[in-house]
Order: sequence, then C-alpha cells, then structure tokens
Amino acid sequence: MTKYYPPSFNEKQFHCIHCGVYAAQQWNKLPLAHNSALTSPISRCNCTHCNEDSFWHYERMIVPAESPVEPAHADMPEAILDDYNEARSIFGRSPRAAAALLRLAVQKLMPMLGQSGDNINSDIKALVSQGLPVQVQQALDYCRVIGNNAVHPGKINLSDTPDMAKNLFDMLNFIVDDLITRPKHIQLLYEQLP
Repeated sequence: MTKYYPPSFNEKQFHCIHCGVYAAQQWNKLPLAHNSALTSPISRCNCTHCNEDSFWHYERMIVPAESPVEPAHADMPEAILDDYNEARSIFGRSPRAAAALLRLAVQKLMPMLGQSGDNINSDIKALVSQGLPVQVQQALDYCRVIGNNAVHPGKINLSDTPDMAKNLFDMLNFIVDDLITRPKHIQLLYEQLP
C-alpha cells in the first residue's frame, strides 16, 4: 500500500478527496461580499489534477462532506465496504460513530477469516492460536478496544482524541492487506507454477 496523505487545511499537496490523486492544491479565501476586501471563514481548495473544489470552514472540510480519511483498501470485502464508507462519510461530524461502525466492520470481517463472528475477543484469540502475526493481532485489538469505547465509553474519550478514531481506518486497511490481499497474491503466484 502506498502512503496516503489526507486532505489537510492549507496544505499544498495531498490526495484529492475527489480524484484520489496526490496532487498540488490551490487555496484562496472567499470574499464576504461581492467586491469586498473582507474575507469569510470559508476557504476554497482546488485540485490541480481534476480541477474539482473542496470548501473549508476555518480548518474543517465541509464540502464534500466526506471526511479526509484513507479510502477503503481495494480488496475490502463487499460485506464491510458499506460500513467503512459510511464511517468515512461521518468521521468529521462524529469520530465516535465512525469508530463504532469500524468496530462493527471488524466483527463482520471475522467470518471471512474463518471465525464465528459471535465474539470478537474469542475470534482474535483463535486467529492468534492459528499463527496470526503479532502486528495484525495488535491492529485487531486496537480496532476492538477503540471501537468498543466508542459504543461503551471507557477511559478513552474519542471526542478529545479523534486521531485515535482516525487510526481505525488505517488499521482496518492494514488488516485487509495482510489477511486478504497478501494471501490472494501468493495464491495467484503459486497457481502460475508449472
């Protein structure tokens, strides 16, 4: 996977929210009134690749409403893709709701990995006993703990630390890459053997 640079206020380059290309961005403030020297708190960002605009209120993207988080991995299973995209679309307004949806996506992913899907803790434990790499276990545990705290508030306040919720998107993409994409790629190579 290539590194994703999310849209960020006043940054000169990032992955465009419209075309997904890492491209230069041009910024300008919108005037308050026609021919006015006063500017509003609204900024316009134009992608030099696709020529599409995004609009920002102070430092927060408001149009399009989709949050500046990493798109779903290309091999994201259909069964969880809608949850991922819904979480992505609401992340800016509610990191807690996005985290809860991503935890649900992880729960739905378990049957695709040969587990029951009934109890995420038991499923992760079973995957570990089958030789799950430590990094993937940690990613799954991160999703489980942060997502669970979004639904059942614990000591982690996602309102204070939305970056923790944002990391769930990276973690879920990492899990898909390691547990779905890599085995699929190896199987494809193996099938090409004479």
